Amino acid sequence: MKIAKTVKEMRVVTRAARSAGKKLGLVPTMGALHGGHLTLVRAAKAACDMVVVSIFVNPLQFGPHEDLTTYPRDFEGDCKRLEREGVDCLFAPSVEEMYPDTSSTYVEVEGLSTRLCGGSRPGHFRGVATVVAKLFNIVEADLACFGQKDATQVAVLRRMVKDLNVPVEILVCPIVREPDGLAMSSRNAYLDPQQRKSALLLYRSLTEVERRFRQGERNPANLIEAGKLLLAQEPAVRLDYFSIVDPDTLTPVQELTRKTLVAVSAFVGRTRLIDNTVLVP
Repeated sequence: MKIAKTVKEMRVVTRAARSAGKKLGLVPTMGALHGGHLTLVRAAKAACDMVVVSIFVNPLQFGPHEDLTTYPRDFEGDCKRLEREGVDCLFAPSVEEMYPDTSSTYVEVEGLSTRLCGGSRPGHFRGVATVVAKLFNIVEADLACFGQKDATQVAVLRRMVKDLNVPVEILVCPIVREPDGLAMSSRNAYLDPQQRKSALLLYRSLTEVERRFRQGERNPANLIEAGKLLLAQEPAVRLDYFSIVDPDTLTPVQELTRKTLVAVSAFVGRTRLIDNTVLVP
């Protein structure tokens, strides 16, 4: 596996591949790789001739009191995992490489960027959209893989790609869960054993909504209340939001007549976790 640390090195690799007629896949990550990331890698490998994974802890998407300095990092372990998966190239730039002192341009998807997670993390999705736009320009991938767990991010990036005519296909892969149902996340490493147990309530709240939906409940307010009541049973869980929205616009729905996103975010201790499910009538 080749490791590129500069934009110039990355472009040499990918432009040679494109000249050879290869289809390029990109998996953007912030490292601390887990099974969910590796599922994205495998999806990219299945669809493309060459796969690039990026590891970059993007400072633009962290707020002033968030966990930028403590975010889990395991570069050596990540390299070994990616080599075992047969990744062709790892793009691992420095902050200075991605954001030179002269950098003053940002990408913001208005509206979507302030909904769900964006409402709790002002400026977060401006940082996400900016870094992903840069990665798309640097790698020039044909396909990019993202996880369904980050449903707000998916909606933001799909709109960005559409609005800016970026020639990349976005492939969204299902949430990967631990055996007990907890959605895999790099931030799960922050949880102590008791918090890890409490965190399962996010998944259970979603399965309760799914159960009631299967039994015929179609009132979004009733379903939201059912999810919130379950989460309220655990004092260690502090709800951020529990919403039922259109998966593309992230606006609340009044009736469940088509595919709908049920999204939850909560703090377990100081760790903010997210999860979601999709209801299909």
